[in-house]
Amino acid sequence: MARFRLPKLGSDKSPWLYTSAAVVGLAGLIKLREGVNNYLFSETHCYQSVRTHWEDEPYANCFSVSPSGTFSKVFRETSDTQLAKRADTGHVIPGLWDGHGHLLQYGEFLNAVDLFGSESMEDVQTRVRGYLDDHPGFGTRHEWVRGVGWDQMALGRMPTADDLAGDDRLKGLYIMLDRVDVHCIWVSQAVLDLLPESLPDIPGGEIVREPGMGVFCDNAMDMVMALWPKPDNKMKQRFVKSAMEKLNEVGLVGMHDAGATPENLALFKELAGGDDWTVRVFSMLECYERDTYCPDEVEKYISKDGFLHIQSVKLFADGALGSWGSALIEPYSDRPDTSGSLLVNTSELTAVTKAWANHGFQVNIHAIGDLANRYAVDAITAALREVCPGQSPSECQAQKRFRIEHSQIIHPDDQARMHSIGIIPSIQPTHATSDMVYAEKRLGKERTAKEEYRMHSLLDIHLVLGSDFPVEPSDPFQGIYAAVTRKNPHTGQGTNDYPDGWHMSEALSLDQAIRGFTEGPAYGSFLEGKAGVIKKGAFADWVVLDKPLEEMHIEEFRSLKVRETWVAGKRVYKRN
Repeated sequence: MARFRLPKLGSDKSPWLYTSAAVVGLAGLIKLREGVNNYLFSETHCYQSVRTHWEDEPYANCFSVSPSGTFSKVFRETSDTQLAKRADTGHVIPGLWDGHGHLLQYGEFLNAVDLFGSESMEDVQTRVRGYLDDHPGFGTRHEWVRGVGWDQMALGRMPTADDLAGDDRLKGLYIMLDRVDVHCIWVSQAVLDLLPESLPDIPGGEIVREPGMGVFCDNAMDMVMALWPKPDNKMKQRFVKSAMEKLNEVGLVGMHDAGATPENLALFKELAGGDDWTVRVFSMLECYERDTYCPDEVEKYISKDGFLHIQSVKLFADGALGSWGSALIEPYSDRPDTSGSLLVNTSELTAVTKAWANHGFQVNIHAIGDLANRYAVDAITAALREVCPGQSPSECQAQKRFRIEHSQIIHPDDQARMHSIGIIPSIQPTHATSDMVYAEKRLGKERTAKEEYRMHSLLDIHLVLGSDFPVEPSDPFQGIYAAVTRKNPHTGQGTNDYPDGWHMSEALSLDQAIRGFTEGPAYGSFLEGKAGVIKKGAFADWVVLDKPLEEMHIEEFRSLKVRETWVAGKRVYKRN
């Protein structure tokens, strides 16, 4: 290859002209060299089949990966002989993303008491004792026992501190256990003793006083969380590592982290790009004081790196359905004394949404009940009108991509507004199949049929699918199963009234569900064309399976095991 030399600046032969030409020529040479390097040093992988999600080449069998960790070429090897020489066994799909999870909390859960599926107080006590066997010394003032997964619907009633004290081994220990939806905590008497004797009612929260003290929900959790000895950065690093390992194991290459404080964002920026950072993270800021505007605390952490993207904020409108905390327009059918609770009033929600929108942040609002969803749509609409004067809300939304996280119970009028504006629904299919056993008790048949757990009817507004781990298992194939069958992936069953699938009119096709875990999260995080697709220039992230998805029976998704997971052209998981 001929070498290109810059003329000396002191030359008397039109130095400025030569210098300009040289700069242009050098830029072209650098680009050419980059292209040559990518060609010479790229690695080519071939498999039995490759599903790309790329319209120009929807199915291939080979691709090349550049040193920068992107796809440099995607193609079909037409020579059977050549393919046989270099093809690996397995079938490839684009790397999967979870559109709503909690990274640190998941790592903490993996190092805490697993109470999911517990069916009695004795079962809870047994699991806590087992945890103490493996973690001697826990339960002190400085090292509380943590756990997650209890559900009063399975236990028969709301638990109390006395239920923990009923076990001699647990008496006197500091214990804090999160409800299955992490919108309530159950604490021991030792924790209660740290609080004032007289506790006032908390706006936007509930201190459960019957059948006894011990449970705090939504905003009322804050007084206990302020006393909890927080894990240090060393422990948080361990949480991140263990969480990412488990996510890679189920085929996840990326996630939307639904709420990280500035302190945790600082830790993420320190860890991102290191050897243990094996999941791409689109993180949503959560101010230390929820539902506030804190730009000064986060400005230095803004990042648009391929492994960590920070320019999004998480706000909260209400609590959860299971604990009667989601805010409804009409009272609960099984508790007509309450309509749930808003965590912030509508004027404050609108004001903070506008503030973040004007600061250039994508705004994502947690909303489960139909009143909360209505106020979320109101706030987003008002912010779009203010931040894009002269444009329609739908035109502005196409740029800003504001989201409603969960979008579980939506009045038909507000569904229509979401469609007309294009507000992105971020939905977790396994929430529907977990809640279906009691949803009609909470809402009644008519409200459930018209408002609850939409999926198919929201497809046209860039549906983002996820799991909300650790609230639900992180396995995206269980989420795909739930979206397609509307049955519980753990049992393979619907409800007594809907044995063939709960409200199947809202079910997705297999292709729609897979795209909800690839293209949907990519669009919802401004990464379309980069994530969830195998094409030139996209992130070189992929998952290897034993069979093509299209050839599997849907029941196989309940226990599907990934063969390999690759991120940026590097294998981060291989099944033994």
